[in-house]
Amino acid sequence: MWVSVRANVRVSSAARRSAREALQIAVRSGGFSAMVVVGRIAILYATFYVWLGVDSPGSMKVTELPLLLVGYGFGASFVALFAQLGGGIYTKAADVGADLVGKVERGIPEDDPRNPAVIADLVGDNVGDCAARGADLFESIAAEIISAMILGGTMSKRCKIEDASGFILFPLVVHSFDLVISSIGVLSIRGTRKGSVKSPMEDPMAVLQKGYSITIVLAVLTFGASTRWMLYTEQAPSAWFSFALCGLVGIITAYAFVWISKYYTDYKYEPVRSLALASSTGHGTNKIAGVSLGLESTALPVLIISVAIVSAFWLGQNSGLVDESGKPIGGLFGTAVATMGMLSTAGYVLTMDMFGPIADNAGGVVEMSQQPESVREITDVLDAVGNTTKATTKGFAIGSAALASFLLFSAYMDEVSTFAQEPLTQVDIAIPEVFVGGLLGSMLIFLFSAWACSAVGKTAQEVVNEVRRQFIERPGIIEYKEKPDYGRCVAIVASASLREMIKPGVLAIISPMVVGIVFRILGYCTGQPLLGAKVVAAMLMFATVSGILMALFLNTAGGAWDNAKKYIETGVLGGKGSDCHKAAVTGDTVGDPFKDTAGPSLHVLIKMLATITLVMAPIFLWSKEL
Repeated sequence: MWVSVRANVRVSSAARRSAREALQIAVRSGGFSAMVVVGRIAILYATFYVWLGVDSPGSMKVTELPLLLVGYGFGASFVALFAQLGGGIYTKAADVGADLVGKVERGIPEDDPRNPAVIADLVGDNVGDCAARGADLFESIAAEIISAMILGGTMSKRCKIEDASGFILFPLVVHSFDLVISSIGVLSIRGTRKGSVKSPMEDPMAVLQKGYSITIVLAVLTFGASTRWMLYTEQAPSAWFSFALCGLVGIITAYAFVWISKYYTDYKYEPVRSLALASSTGHGTNKIAGVSLGLESTALPVLIISVAIVSAFWLGQNSGLVDESGKPIGGLFGTAVATMGMLSTAGYVLTMDMFGPIADNAGGVVEMSQQPESVREITDVLDAVGNTTKATTKGFAIGSAALASFLLFSAYMDEVSTFAQEPLTQVDIAIPEVFVGGLLGSMLIFLFSAWACSAVGKTAQEVVNEVRRQFIERPGIIEYKEKPDYGRCVAIVASASLREMIKPGVLAIISPMVVGIVFRILGYCTGQPLLGAKVVAAMLMFATVSGILMALFLNTAGGAWDNAKKYIETGVLGGKGSDCHKAAVTGDTVGDPFKDTAGPSLHVLIKMLATITLVMAPIFLWSKEL
């Protein structure tokens, strides 16, 4: 946020000269923030390793270190949930309130200084997109590192590998390389003071895609080198190559998610153009087309996640690593390595996300400073690209959340087996209590989403009433004779977002603990000591599956509605102010809480449920020892 609010003025100034120069400043500003987020995680784990004197005489073993970090993952999840939920309510309540009264009722442009909610809207972009998305990916990387370390340590012990440090520290090496290759990708985007925004060479999305392609190529090379360096063992000399292929699966999965999100949310492609065309026949057809587009967009990502998990597990199982009985045990670690591969370009992906609010704020500065239309044209193009990059980041985030949650679920099953001293290897939903746990997990996703959207609606109503009041009581605002009270709208959304996020936040945190304890007591009464843990496992499993699908739907539908409006604002189908545009604005208003509040919060929710169950696993068990 500190970088974003300072970069947008520089971007708006650069837009007076060249789209490419404005793009470079926006991307490099986002890159700085992204590298700080990724770098802090690697530095923290390295600090723990040195501070605790791991593997030195009299200190803990390297395989014990990850168990101390589970609480850190829970803390990251806890903060990420409230940052994403509160930030999403803040930004979208201000955005919806500003659009409904300013654009629909009064017919003034977006980011017009006469709109009392415009400052709250611009501040919300930084709160909801920069801070919240950073916290989201921070949590994903933290969860991935913790689960990979735990699984790597467990596998090393079962394989009797003498030096397990390579399997424990491998995630840190991967993310250290991530800092380097993502920085190279960001620096490959160079600005120029020549050219026009309409020049093919100035297409911002093509430039960003080029930087991402460079990062992907470097990620493949560095990941292969890292696996050979850290994961080579004499017991299975070719295992490192199998794990390198697992990483390649993850990298390809990340690229596929970015491409699919781009296809469904960029107005250069058919889905968004069809949605814009549906707006020409009214508000209702706009909503129907948007909902159907969002539902359709869940198919390809789910297929890709399925193929990635099965492929990585199979490669890991066939790596040659076996336990004392000769049974292959590398499957789960292979999936962990695939997750690391997917997140090995997290620095650049987060850069693309933070580029969005910087470009959006720059457009606001240009509009409020009444710059020429040619300058606003450049910032509009950057803003539309920013909407697409934000959507691709959300697709990337939900993909990484799916893989990370699978790993955390496996770690939970292992932890329960350890504490209960009997194996828990499967969850049988034919048992009535376990099936009920699954239903509760799915219900949690829908109820949480409903409360998140409701929070935006209630807060937006307060903003709408305040903006209307100012326009009525101070008619000189429209004629630039009076200055709006921006601070009042900022105060409304700030206090309301904090108040409204309590209910969904408490639901997410308390639900798994209540369910686990209730069924633990029931298990005590019926002689089933593992019943509480099994019911929570089913709840976690169903919530993860439902959450992935719901998040994909909400993110894509919201992003498509937004860019359909942007597409019409380029002059097609009647352009700004037409009936088609008004229908698209309404669709965008509906999509705002979808793509920036409920959808992204679900990324965090499914990971937080996994970390809560991992931390609280002992209280779900009934035994004489516990």
